[in-house]
Amino acid sequence: MTRTWQISDVTEAARARIATARLAAAYGVPPVERARLTASLGAQLRSCLTKGGTWRLTLETGTASRAGARAGEELLHAVVTPSPEAAAAGQPPWRVTVPCPEAVADVGVGAVADDPAELAQALLGADEDTTLVLERLAEQEGLVDFHREELQQTNQGVVALHAELDAAGRAQREAFAAERKARTEAENARRRLTFLADASAVLTASLDHHEIVRRLPELLVPEYAASVDVWLFDQDGDRPGPAHAAAAVVAARTGRPQYAAAHPGGLPGVDDQPPSALAPDRPLLCIPLPTRQAPLGVVTLSPPGERWDPDDAVMLVELTRRASIAIDHAQRYQHNRDIAETLQRALLTELPAPPGLTLAARYLPATHGLNIGGDWYDAFRQPDGGVIAVVGDVTGHGLRAAVMMSQLRTALRAYAVDGGSPGQLLTRLHTFLHHLQPDLFATAVIARFHPDDPTMTWAAAGHPPPVLRTPDGRVRTLDAKPGAMLGIPLRQEIADHTVPMAPGSTLALYTDGLVERRARGIDPGIARLADALGSFGPAELDADLEGSADGILRPMLSDSERDDDVCLLLCHLSGTD
Repeated sequence: MTRTWQISDVTEAARARIATARLAAAYGVPPVERARLTASLGAQLRSCLTKGGTWRLTLETGTASRAGARAGEELLHAVVTPSPEAAAAGQPPWRVTVPCPEAVADVGVGAVADDPAELAQALLGADEDTTLVLERLAEQEGLVDFHREELQQTNQGVVALHAELDAAGRAQREAFAAERKARTEAENARRRLTFLADASAVLTASLDHHEIVRRLPELLVPEYAASVDVWLFDQDGDRPGPAHAAAAVVAARTGRPQYAAAHPGGLPGVDDQPPSALAPDRPLLCIPLPTRQAPLGVVTLSPPGERWDPDDAVMLVELTRRASIAIDHAQRYQHNRDIAETLQRALLTELPAPPGLTLAARYLPATHGLNIGGDWYDAFRQPDGGVIAVVGDVTGHGLRAAVMMSQLRTALRAYAVDGGSPGQLLTRLHTFLHHLQPDLFATAVIARFHPDDPTMTWAAAGHPPPVLRTPDGRVRTLDAKPGAMLGIPLRQEIADHTVPMAPGSTLALYTDGLVERRARGIDPGIARLADALGSFGPAELDADLEGSADGILRPMLSDSERDDDVCLLLCHLSGTD
């Protein structure tokens, strides 16, 4: 399509401009492009009219040829050719191209008014309309700029929000990490406290310091130490010992834990030392075993890994302190036990051998706890030829009970020199103990044999009853009412009891450690003792009373943990010379 207009005056210019606007609208030129086209064309035509002459406006359509246009795109070309005079003066043609998306074969422009005034007004009005369109376009562009600025501010807000979210996320992650760290530290602290409590219970369960020293490495290896060496100082100092690290010697001398390594350990309460010549390639932690007087020894440990955690080191120092207390208590216990047992055995009498009477005694100290010292037996002759046999038990245990037992034994022997029946002797012992030790009590049973008397006289004070085996093998318990315990705040006269004692009879005196069991009481134990004594034949008792005593202890103590002393005194009447 090609359209041409000759323009020499205002009327022709107006008609051409109006026709151009209508054709651009018919070809689907966008309003903005159309407004720009008509505005540019109007300005060009006015310039042409000012210069004078005849100008030609040509409109034609065609495919894309301008730079930046899409291939195959329809375009509308407007060309204003100058008059010959203007062309001669070097005036170039004026050209403008706009896209027309809706290509049509041909369109009419319609009738255009012939009134010059109307055409001029149309030309001016078209310019005004174009101005309005352009103003509106400027307003739209302002709105676009405004929205673009808002969008930019929104983007900046979004970026700031993302930054805040990132900061909040980092803070939350840091809080979670701190919480995990605190939880881990709390779990580790609970683990250390649990281990410390369990290990302390294990160490204090034994009263054998050798057992405590043996268990200490078992508790620490491999979780808290790769190796453990316990150096206990030799009390007499005579025996040579193995070489020890210099840090262990410093710990023994100063009483402070020492850490020997190539680099400082930084452990709380621990002094740093150079690496040990005995183990230069591994750190050593040397912890003294403290007591109120002086260290008992030094525990030397090597770490399970490269080094110790400071909290683990604090726990190890505390465990060593508790182990030291346990070892000290065990050594004191063993020392007191040895003294009490030695004292008691020294005070146990070598039994006499009077005519017609055979005596056999057994004393077994308790195997658990410091329970030795209270049980005792004795047998001695009186000036009139009688023989006193006694078994007693002082309440309490340890050195005090052993000393009190020795005093009672000595007092009884002194009272027996002046004569007196078993009941009278026990009455005197009761008065003696009550005045000497008001808060200490004892039980005892005394039997008196005389070669000229076919009866045996006996008396008991709070003690288990004697068991008598007659020559025909029958066994009975001498359960006549005994007196009260010796030393109680009560005035009493303890009565004598007599029983026939034919040759071949055997009397068993004993302490409650032989017959009493916590779960069953004392009566079943006395019945078992009677059965054991009745199981022997007369020939066995006559021939080997010592073996018979062992034969009684074996079945009686097979179910016992021996948490109390055991004392047994057998008196067998074989006849008179």
